[in-house]
Amino acid sequence: MKPYKVQLVQQLKPIDHPSRLRFANWAENCLAEDNEFYQKIIFSDEAHFHLGGYVNKQNCRIWGTENPHVVIEKPMHPQRVTVWCGLWSVGIIGPFFFENEAEIAVTVNAERYRAMLNDWFFQDIEADDLDDVWFPQDGATSHTAHATIDVLRRIFGNRIISRNADVNWPPRSCDLTPLDYYLWGAVKDKCYANNPETIQDLKTEIQAAIGEIEPQTIENVLKNWVIRIGYCQVSRGGHLAEIIFHK
Repeated sequence: MKPYKVQLVQQLKPIDHPSRLRFANWAENCLAEDNEFYQKIIFSDEAHFHLGGYVNKQNCRIWGTENPHVVIEKPMHPQRVTVWCGLWSVGIIGPFFFENEAEIAVTVNAERYRAMLNDWFFQDIEADDLDDVWFPQDGATSHTAHATIDVLRRIFGNRIISRNADVNWPPRSCDLTPLDYYLWGAVKDKCYANNPETIQDLKTEIQAAIGEIEPQTIENVLKNWVIRIGYCQVSRGGHLAEIIFHK
């Protein structure tokens, strides 16, 4: 016998399976027409990084003859930064930190999200050829507000993958987003290794961790997205068992 670990995945609702399958079918059709389609998508998302880091109890074991009674104290409301990044074949865009004039993290509402798009993101990509580039985003209300979609259309036209846009992004599908299945975990593993003690230290570590990611790694992550789309079709929009239990 061997020990096996429970795998945690995003809960899917019954209505999610057909929407995930429709998206996978659409993506496969695009890939059939253009085998470089996966290189023409700017994936994006936000994530919170808490100053206290995190401890994965599932992967943490202390071997000994007695229980060491080790506990780790964490504040109830730890300081944090809220980070936005884009990831595509050209590289990683960002990080952008959502914060006020005092450099304190703020909630990502629709107005702040649109300001980030107009004042920072669009300027960062203005030199790139975006005529056939797609922009997906999840169902956060700040992303899907009609005013936000109108702002995105100025750059991406009818190539927006989002609720209230041209192609629906399937809800609860973090397993199909490279930032969720790769970037945030990779950056957290690196930036917390040096135990940042201040918010500025944490921001510096995040920037450094992102800067160390090689172009070949990004290409591999995007090719993995293509594989995941195929598995999503096979599972009829269900969980990606071949990915979850990959050895």
